[in-house]
Amino acid sequence: MLDILIADDHTLIRQGLRKLFEAEGDLRVAGEAAVVAEVFDLLSSTKVDLLILDINMPGRSGIEALQDLRTRFPGVRVLILSMYPEETAAVRVLKAGASGYVSKDAAPEELLKAIRKVASGERYVSQSLADRLAEEIVTPHTNKLHESLSEREYEVLCLIGRGKTVTEIARQLSLSIPTITTYRVRILKKMNMRTTAELIHYAIRHNLVETIE
Repeated sequence: MLDILIADDHTLIRQGLRKLFEAEGDLRVAGEAAVVAEVFDLLSSTKVDLLILDINMPGRSGIEALQDLRTRFPGVRVLILSMYPEETAAVRVLKAGASGYVSKDAAPEELLKAIRKVASGERYVSQSLADRLAEEIVTPHTNKLHESLSEREYEVLCLIGRGKTVTEIARQLSLSIPTITTYRVRILKKMNMRTTAELIHYAIRHNLVETIE
């Protein structure tokens, strides 16, 4: 039996995943978490083989937690399930320590396939992403500006791209307005831009805005 911890701040997503897993004979939901702090609490007290983690969590993001998860709970495999576009997020989370990436747009069958592959010790990406990565090896492309950003800076850029104000971003990420303002300044500097409008245009052009609340 594979014990799974579901970490997503949307109750409907957690309930849907629980229903899907309960229909499978070899999958069992060990717990649910709505914020990253709950993930660490549950992992410290509950037997978990696989963590299904959303990137866009309130407060500390899922991707920010990956390094600590690898250090503190090396036996727990992490599968990212998110609405971030696969082409912009999958490689990023794999480099950060995740064992696989599945889009929330994927069919349930793909998620179940990914779970079993990751649980067996392998990594999982979709066939379309695997094809793109293979093409990248053959014909390398110039690194994109956003690839220089930290995980939190990247998250803030995506929200800026959606037209969110500093106040709205601070509320969504459970951070202070001055903190978000500092991130915005850092992003502008790293990407050699001067205005929020430039950031929005860049995020849209590079498909960084297809996320959920």
